[in-house]
Parts: sequence; structure tokens; C-alpha cells
Amino acid sequence: MPIIRLVRHGEASAGYAEHPDPGLSDRGREQATVAADQLFDSGPVAIITSPMARAQETAAPLASRWGVTPSIEPSISEIPSPGLSPAERGPWLQALMTQTWRHAPSHVLDWRDGIAAALLALEHDAVGFSHFVAINAALSVATESKHPRVAHLDHCSVTTFSTDNGRLEVVDVGGEADTVVL
Repeated sequence: MPIIRLVRHGEASAGYAEHPDPGLSDRGREQATVAADQLFDSGPVAIITSPMARAQETAAPLASRWGVTPSIEPSISEIPSPGLSPAERGPWLQALMTQTWRHAPSHVLDWRDGIAAALLALEHDAVGFSHFVAINAALSVATESKHPRVAHLDHCSVTTFSTDNGRLEVVDVGGEADTVVL
């Protein structure tokens, strides 16, 4: 039964409503180094990362220390918001996060289900670098929650899952903070 640790990326240099793909801030790079220190003894194992810059930059210190090349996994990327400008994405996401999944557009439900499928397809332990909403989507599948937000995950928090009999199970929810999703 594989153990999958999903790490929320470090603090980004810009918010969801400001930039389509920001890298990490200076603080985010420091958080990524601390996360690498915390995860070092759990590997080396495979590293997967969202294609987004902030996730890849968060993965880099651990990948370097382990001598592992991360695999890009589009399924664990940021929630898709097709056709929306960065300024429109913030209000759209805030509304989505206060509703239940039954109010979500079909492409968002497909994205959520794709995250779970990608994690369940992993045959060995792995560390993944992803996003607040994506990790919450995995948590909602694992806990059968009706809500998109299950936890207020802090930057570089580590949420641990196992896969057992075709089910995604929560082992430990990452550290929480007063995260504002914009």
C-alpha cells in the first residue's frame, strides 16, 4: 500500500488572482528548504510535481538532496479556470470553495476525480508537490466530503495518504494556517 505525501507549494510571489503561474517568493524558497529537511528521511522515493512553477520550485530542494528527477504530473495541478482572467479567477474560486461539489462545473469535477485517479495509480511511495485546492480535492475524495475545502493547509504542509484496495485514505492532514485563497 503506497504512502503518498502531498506538499502544498511554498508561498508564491503573486496570488491566484494576480498571476497565472508565479514562482516562489523569498519566503517560499525558505519554506521549500525546510520542507526538504523534514522530508529527507522519508526517501528517496519518486517525486511528482504539478507543472506550475511554484510547485516545481518547492520540489527542487528535496529533489536535489535525494538526487531524484521529479516527474511532472498534470493531474495534480492547480484547479482549471478556463476562459477566466487572473482577476476573475479569485472571485470564482472563492465562490466555488464556499459551495458543495454538486454546484461545481463538470470540468472541475473531472479535475477532482483525475487527482484521485492519479494518486491511486501510484504503485510505490511518492512525494507530490501540489496546491491548496488540489490537496483539498484529494482530501474530499478520501473523506467523502461534500465540500471542496476540508482543511486550511499551510504553505509547505505535508498531507499524507495511503492507497488501500482502490481507495484513497488519509493518514495525516498537513499543518493548517489562516490561508486566504485568491
